[in-house]
Amino acid sequence: MNPIHVVGDYRAQLGETPVWCERSRSLLWVDIVAGKLLRHWPEEAARIDIREMPRFTSAVLLTDDEEQFLVVSQAGISLYDYQHARFTPVCDWPETQETRPNEAAIAPDGALWFSSMDVQAQRSIGGWYRLSGVNTAPQKLLAAQGVPNTLIWWQDEIWFADSLNACFYRATFADDSLLIHQCYPVAGTPDGSALTRDGLLINARWGEAKLVCDELHQDALTETNVLALPVRQPSSCTFGGDTLSDLYITSARDGLRQPQAIDGALLKITTTMTGQPARRFRL
Repeated sequence: MNPIHVVGDYRAQLGETPVWCERSRSLLWVDIVAGKLLRHWPEEAARIDIREMPRFTSAVLLTDDEEQFLVVSQAGISLYDYQHARFTPVCDWPETQETRPNEAAIAPDGALWFSSMDVQAQRSIGGWYRLSGVNTAPQKLLAAQGVPNTLIWWQDEIWFADSLNACFYRATFADDSLLIHQCYPVAGTPDGSALTRDGLLINARWGEAKLVCDELHQDALTETNVLALPVRQPSSCTFGGDTLSDLYITSARDGLRQPQAIDGALLKITTTMTGQPARRFRL
C-alpha cells in the first residue's frame, strides 16, 4: 500500500456508496444525512461538485445512459439527469418513513438491489429489495434485517452483511427468492465493501478506523490483512482510476462527540490490487 491521501475539503456527516464511473473518469458518492451527491474528477486536482439530493439518499448509481444516474432515497427511486439537474420518478419508497434506504448496488443482470433499515438503526425492521427495469415495482427478497450492508456477487453467490448483528451472509438468488446458506460472525461492525478481481473482500469496519481484507470461502471468511486508517468511522470503499487500482474510502462524522479534522473525509490509496468495474442499471 502507498500513502493515504485526503481528497478535497468536504467532510461528510455520513459519507457512503462510492461509485467509480469509467466513462467520465469520476467518482460519485453521497452524504446521506446532509442530502448531498458529491462528484470528484481526479484529473482536476481537488475539484468536488456538490448537488442537492432528496431526503436520505443512500446511493447514486450508474445507468446505461452516461450522465443519467439512478438515485435511491427515502422519497423513492428516481433517475437524475446530471446535465440538467432534473429528477424523473421511477417508483415510490416501498416502506413507511420509519425506514430509509442503506446499501444499494447493481446486480450482474442489470437490476437494482437495495436495502432498508430502521432510521434510528435500532430495530431489525429492514429488508432487501430488487428492482428490474423502470416499469416494475420493487420485489422484497428478505425481511427482519438490522442494518443491511455490503452487497457483493462472487462465483454465482451473493455476500451481504448486517452491521447490527455483526455478521456476513452467503446466499443465492433463484426463483425470485434470496436463500441464505451460511452466516459468518465477525469482530466489530462491518459496513460497506469492495471486491477485487481475485475475490478479495475489503470491508470498512465502522468505528474501528480500519479496513479488513478477507478471502471468500464457503466454509469461512479468511482474514488476510488489516489496514489502519486516519478516520474513526470508515463507511465503504471502491476501486477507481484508469486501472481500477486506486482504492477510495468514504467516512463519517455522524455520532462523534469530538470529530477530528479528517473525520468524514474521502480517502484515496493507490494499491497493487485491481477492483471490479461498477455495473450499470438497465433502463
